[in-house]
Amino acid sequence: MGERFEEHLPSVPGLDPNVANSARVWDYWLGGHQFYEADKAMADEIERVLPDIVAQARADRLFLSRVVEFFAGEAGIGQFLDIGTGLPTSNNTHEVAQRLRPDARVVYVDNDPLVLAHARALLTSTPQGVTAYLDADLHDPDHILDEAGRTLDLDRPVAVTMLGVVWHIMEDEQARRILGRLMGRLAPGSHLAISHQTDEVTGVRARDAVEMWNRDATPKGVWRSKRQLEDLFGAVGLELLEPGIVSCNRWRPETTDLLPDEVDQFGGVGRKP
Repeated sequence: MGERFEEHLPSVPGLDPNVANSARVWDYWLGGHQFYEADKAMADEIERVLPDIVAQARADRLFLSRVVEFFAGEAGIGQFLDIGTGLPTSNNTHEVAQRLRPDARVVYVDNDPLVLAHARALLTSTPQGVTAYLDADLHDPDHILDEAGRTLDLDRPVAVTMLGVVWHIMEDEQARRILGRLMGRLAPGSHLAISHQTDEVTGVRARDAVEMWNRDATPKGVWRSKRQLEDLFGAVGLELLEPGIVSCNRWRPETTDLLPDEVDQFGGVGRKP
């Protein structure tokens, strides 16, 4: 079975196809083809423990579209810093932003070699806008901002997205330091969107899935509660926007007539005053 999808992947130095990786596993859950046998095995094992994981992945992707539309539209922001890009799929950050603002400037940040190989090939900007790609670790916020400042004007508001990556910052104190440094150097009016694995909906099954992931996959992660995520936004001085920290599919859905079932991927958006 591996040959069916692995034969399409580029040969990338530094990539270990025998260890499941979050970007490739996420791609599998989203119906993509950029994964190895080890990624599929891990994804299937987690899905047996946590059956709503595919719904989580899809809710997270739709959350990305809605928050970027909010940033580019209602919030009036034309600069985007996407940290933890993941493998390109439909409605990537620059595509959503540049539909509303053709001149939007977007910097993608990741340190997965397969993500970077695809990003440079597939994430192309409109003629009026700019799209750049940065090989950097989310644990080094100053390096990210120094390099992003070559493309973005950090004296003007920037919309930062960190979807499905903050759970890889294992310690709360470290998360506060990283997010505090990122947002501390950005202009007032900047925004931050986070999505994160929780145990709010499925409880022990979600916790078991995280433990399973940490045994056999990379990078390691941690679940956080809704309260912990609320505290994280407050600790770095951000005003949490309505509706607060909620299941990703319930953050400003297109219709509230029939709300979808909650999933354990929660998200929220904060604004720097």
